[in-house]
Amino acid sequence: MHDKYESPLCGRYAGKKMQEIFSPDRKYSTWRRLWLALAESEQALGLPITDEQLDEMRAHLTDINYDVAAAREKEVRHDVMAHIYAFGVLCPKAKPIIHLGATSCYVGDNTDLILMREALGLVLSELNGLILELCDLAEKYRDLPTLAYTHFQPAQPTTFGKRVTLWLQDFVSDARRIRSALGEIKMLGCRGATGTSASFLELFDGDASKAVRLEELVAEKLGFDEVFDVSGQTYPRKLDYTVLSALSGIAQSAYKFSNDLRLMSHLREVDEPFEAGQVGSSAMAYKRNPMRSERVASLSRHVIALAQDAAMTASSQWFERTLDDSANKRISVPEAFLAVDGVLALCRNLVRGITVYPKVIARHLNDELPFIATENILMYCVKKGGDRQTLHEAIRELSTAAAKRMKAEGSDNTLAADILADSRFGLSAGELESIMDSRGFTGLACMQTEKYVEKVRREFAGSSSAESAEITV
Repeated sequence: MHDKYESPLCGRYAGKKMQEIFSPDRKYSTWRRLWLALAESEQALGLPITDEQLDEMRAHLTDINYDVAAAREKEVRHDVMAHIYAFGVLCPKAKPIIHLGATSCYVGDNTDLILMREALGLVLSELNGLILELCDLAEKYRDLPTLAYTHFQPAQPTTFGKRVTLWLQDFVSDARRIRSALGEIKMLGCRGATGTSASFLELFDGDASKAVRLEELVAEKLGFDEVFDVSGQTYPRKLDYTVLSALSGIAQSAYKFSNDLRLMSHLREVDEPFEAGQVGSSAMAYKRNPMRSERVASLSRHVIALAQDAAMTASSQWFERTLDDSANKRISVPEAFLAVDGVLALCRNLVRGITVYPKVIARHLNDELPFIATENILMYCVKKGGDRQTLHEAIRELSTAAAKRMKAEGSDNTLAADILADSRFGLSAGELESIMDSRGFTGLACMQTEKYVEKVRREFAGSSSAESAEITV
């Protein structure tokens, strides 16, 4: 049966690991882990909770009775209350103490924080892998001269490897932002309806030290070193923006990377991976469209847009709690992670499978090199005793005429031959060939590439294997 909408993020783009993190099983089993951690901590602090009750809860952390929860939610119109009821059906002895003193956000928000932390770790692992693979690509082509572009107009040459470092640098910046976002994720803790811990203070007969210790115990059980210093009922929604903004940064870098690949694909300087039986166009059988790069751009736009969702949600919260964040968060946060997961897998696939065509790259460079070399030709000829003003005018005349022929007649660039034939320059073929060696026009590109790759490797070596468990194509 295929009569219901299914998200393409799950069906086509995101990997299994990321889908599992945001799955219903993971969500509701984490709710139950939180209820168990709360009960264990309350028992440790003296509340009358028995080992038998805790054992009963431990036995039913993962066998989610969805049918019972769904039926109950239709009646009470509250998902947390429905799952408390469903858990209680499986744990009749523990039923009286499940969720004791807590509010819905105790399970909802703390689960979101746990899942976001795990998802960010997965993103960082994939991003580190991409960074190391880009290092390999930059190093491989560190000294391959290529025509550089400003405004997508021919400019001074660079090397292909140096161009790769521009992509690499963006993703390195993203990895640092992901690390920073990970450092900001703390546990909400357990503080009741408005963040004052009043309900827990009542449970512990006014003993503030036990209310504070309860939070510490729960956080430790869930693997957190810190809880937010202050909160309302929810953790600060600014955190969601911090996280989605970092994911948006990855999407921005991937978008630029994929656009550059699309432009180079048009120039026939590179091809993205293309399987033997792959179809590029339903109408034009000869085509090899850069479909994966286009998919990166498409998914990246979605992630960039989702960051605005988090910004609007953070800005519109009322006092200690309002519920207009809930529906938005259920969609925007998982979708941002799922889409970025697909983007990173695609980017790694592109880097691993890219085909570079040095002869096409050389042809494009050589088409423009006579124009680029004119200043060097001028300086060389002046050093030989030529008149600078006379030679400048000669270059202006010849280059203007050559450019006009190229545009008006579609002819090849004849400027080098024209200069060689002009007695005002007095150049031999060997001299002109030496002046126009493309490696003489790439400046420090090769050295910059080597130094930057070495620096990045020092930072990221050992942070992630270059292998990825699955690649979305």
